[in-house]
Amino acid sequence: MNILLQNANVYDGTGADARQADVLIADDRIAAVGPNLPAEGAQVIDLRGLSLAPGFIDAHSHNDWMAIKREPLPWFAPFIRQGITSFVTGNCGLSATGFAQDSPHADLVGGGLFRFDDTTGRYGDMASFFDAIDRHTPCNIAAMMGHNSARAGVAGNEARPLTGDELTRMLAVLERGLREGACGLSLGLMYEPGLYAPREELKAVADLCVKYDRPMAVHPRACSKVSMAYPQLLGRPHLLRALDELHDLAWGTRLKLQYSHAIFVGRRSLPCKDELLRILEGMRAEGIDAMFDIYNETLGTTVITVVMPPWYMALDAGQKRQPLNMLRFRVMARASIMLLGFDFGDMTIAYIGPGHESYEGKTVAQIAREMGVADVEAYLRLCELSNFHGRINMGPYSTPEIITELSRHDQALYMTDGWVEAHGVQNPAIYDCFPKFLRDALLGRGDTLPRAVRKMTGATADRFSLKDRGYIRPGCFADLTVFDERALRDGQPDQGRAFGIERVFINGRQVMQSGALDEAALTTSGRAMRAGKARLGASGGQKFR
Repeated sequence: MNILLQNANVYDGTGADARQADVLIADDRIAAVGPNLPAEGAQVIDLRGLSLAPGFIDAHSHNDWMAIKREPLPWFAPFIRQGITSFVTGNCGLSATGFAQDSPHADLVGGGLFRFDDTTGRYGDMASFFDAIDRHTPCNIAAMMGHNSARAGVAGNEARPLTGDELTRMLAVLERGLREGACGLSLGLMYEPGLYAPREELKAVADLCVKYDRPMAVHPRACSKVSMAYPQLLGRPHLLRALDELHDLAWGTRLKLQYSHAIFVGRRSLPCKDELLRILEGMRAEGIDAMFDIYNETLGTTVITVVMPPWYMALDAGQKRQPLNMLRFRVMARASIMLLGFDFGDMTIAYIGPGHESYEGKTVAQIAREMGVADVEAYLRLCELSNFHGRINMGPYSTPEIITELSRHDQALYMTDGWVEAHGVQNPAIYDCFPKFLRDALLGRGDTLPRAVRKMTGATADRFSLKDRGYIRPGCFADLTVFDERALRDGQPDQGRAFGIERVFINGRQVMQSGALDEAALTTSGRAMRAGKARLGASGGQKFR
């Protein structure tokens, strides 16, 4: 049956002002958009007083790992309630695909953050991954292929350059993924094994992205003024050094560089915002297609080892506890924390493991007092208890003022970088990140509402070559989100639930109304979004100026 949405205030995803119109859905597509469309033979839904946008697209997600769950709906439900219909996944180098099926290192894929728990299988190549999820997951999934996953599949987490044969095999895996519909490649330079990759290896990955005209999304080596990624604690802030590294990789090419989660970890990192924007704007002026993505949160979720230096992570368990290594780590950790304007009181334990639930929701500083030890010793114990795979919520990553400025920037896209965890404290972004962007727009604290909608719809679809997604126009897939501007303006954020979102349609099927999910429809509503045909022929080393 066709569905006619009448009298909607339509934001079409182009950034144009809203207009009153009807939208006719036929099967999974938008058949017509305009005033006073005939209602004959259609189910009519009157949206008078409500606004209609393309279904929101989360530009930075890890829900490829959740799409292959045997029962995926619980992992997607809070996102659907905030109006998200589609996800760009495989970020931070940690894709759920991109490894040889017979790899002895497959358990290392996911970098400790994600695992093949209760999944329908393991899908080493992009084609089999897409086949497995198509119409078997609630939401639409586009996927990048992760460099960390491909590297781990070839050589595990060894802290060394790849051999020539290993590099060839890894690049072949990544290139196959691009041919099979990956919407880009991603790097995770703060995580194993990506943090061990030399420049030449990263340049080869970037060259593939230029060849296939796909974005390279990068979790940079550092997101703070001081980190464990660089030995020099003084001088140029580390997050800017990390961005310099990306500028170097992209210089002289037409790389689509996607700077992942523009955040500023620690209070002393916040003043780096202006120069970070100058660098990204300068890249655009040079011809590098640089963009960035942000969430509407001042904290983030990450691995517990995020402040550990690469040299310490590379040690085995016995070496980590050797007195000289312990002393060296303690000295570097204390110096880094002092220079960051950040301390163990800003690290809240989200999850350590079974039997350690009493630590959840407490800061490392609180736990240290309970243990009667120094903060850094408590931190190391918590790392060891979690087998270095624990999870923390950490802040500050930003401020409301910085979020306002970045949300208005022409090079920004919107995302959540959130996922539902089976245990422990959840990331608040899973509940209401996109409604908060809309609320900020309505209250004059963010971008204009038409531009905000574009950044979470059409602009993201364009960036990742998602054909017929992100717009309200005939021929596009009928992914649609209905919202109430008054309820958004008056809503209370950060309550562990969405607000202001009235209805959600995915591929022409209404899957949510007033917060209630149609679980039957959601078993088959989602599609695999293979990226559109690549434009080949460019060379990663080709100069254009």
